[in-house]
Amino acid sequence: MKLELCKIVVDKLEWGPRTSVKDKVLTINKDELVAKILEDPGLKGVEVELVHPGESTRILPVKDAVQPRYKLEGPGQVFPGWIGDVETVGSGKTLVLDGACVLTTGRLVAPQEGIVDMSGPGAEYTPFSKTQNIVLVFEPVDGLELHDLEAVYRKAGLRAAFYLAEACRDCKIDNVETYEWPPFTDSLKAYPNLPKIAYVYMLQSQGLLHDTWVYGVDAKRILPTLISPTETMDGAIISGNCVSACDKNNTYVHLNNPVIKSLFEHHGKDLNFIGCIITNENVTLADKKRSSWYAINLAKMLGADGVVISEEGFGNPDADLIMNCWKAERAGIRTVLITDEYAGRDGSSQSLADSCPEGDACVTAGNANEIVVLPPMKKVIGDPSKADVIAGGFFGSLREDGSMEVELQAILGSTCELGFNLIGARTL
Repeated sequence: MKLELCKIVVDKLEWGPRTSVKDKVLTINKDELVAKILEDPGLKGVEVELVHPGESTRILPVKDAVQPRYKLEGPGQVFPGWIGDVETVGSGKTLVLDGACVLTTGRLVAPQEGIVDMSGPGAEYTPFSKTQNIVLVFEPVDGLELHDLEAVYRKAGLRAAFYLAEACRDCKIDNVETYEWPPFTDSLKAYPNLPKIAYVYMLQSQGLLHDTWVYGVDAKRILPTLISPTETMDGAIISGNCVSACDKNNTYVHLNNPVIKSLFEHHGKDLNFIGCIITNENVTLADKKRSSWYAINLAKMLGADGVVISEEGFGNPDADLIMNCWKAERAGIRTVLITDEYAGRDGSSQSLADSCPEGDACVTAGNANEIVVLPPMKKVIGDPSKADVIAGGFFGSLREDGSMEVELQAILGSTCELGFNLIGARTL
């Protein structure tokens, strides 16, 4: 499978008569965009705001982030199962509006939604302070049940992202990234002197608005399976969850998974990237056992020497992460874990809900309990009162002057367990 990401760079947004990109400026026909969004009968209104890095703007509560993409050539269409028919993706040519992002917000879906500050100290924690954001503030029809409301918001965000990219299909391409994924018969024979490394990609699937979708199927309904990493770049995996904002893998992050990108970069140099295994995060012990054994058996069938395992969420999913770890290690497969920590505001508490002696190679994305004070902003999009109830907020988080005191848990993508965040470390 060969996928070409045809990127059009966007570093400014503006309203205009025709949706297109010229000289890195994405001009948007607002009436057309709103009409596309309001095709969903679950919505009676939507406000659209254009927000740029460095502006004194706060957005909350943010539900999802989506990068505009559109298939120029190849099978299927991006976001299969949601846009068009359910067909395979991951090959051909895909248009990407690089630098643009659709952020969705509106009436609170659940208390686990996030904050995006476009400037100030909060902007240093969220990667979405660096994107040119098309913010959708939804007004749903009355009486929608929470799961239905989440679905309305999710599909509207995808529809908006698709419209923006499709409208720019004839615009000038700035650069092309190419990714190739060979048949297993070829990849397993390649680079015989390099360690064979697979990726175990954990997807949040605990239900109760903790859902991820694979080709339109709820991930809690699947057994672990193999997927081409190029399929993830075409929207095969969609976020439908409302877990804590800091380590939610929103749709934008699935499209740009840095673990997959890094494995491609190291492929053929110091490792042989042989496979991507998606697995779910379950609630019952029996389901956790089933999925972890199945995922690790797939890694054994591939002949993996090592696996990278990434988590989504915290607490209950820590048990899935650790079970995947020790089962792989005891099968002779070395592991590297990617997670974040909930170590208390002073950093002295136990970081994970579970652990094992085999988990001795772990990358952390930061401590989500760390406190940060966000100064007041000139403009707030959404509902600032939700700062007191979102995960990471607390009674009194929103101050009279408009400033906020919250944990990093409340900031979108601040401790992303795929490494799609701005927290880093250096050796002294």
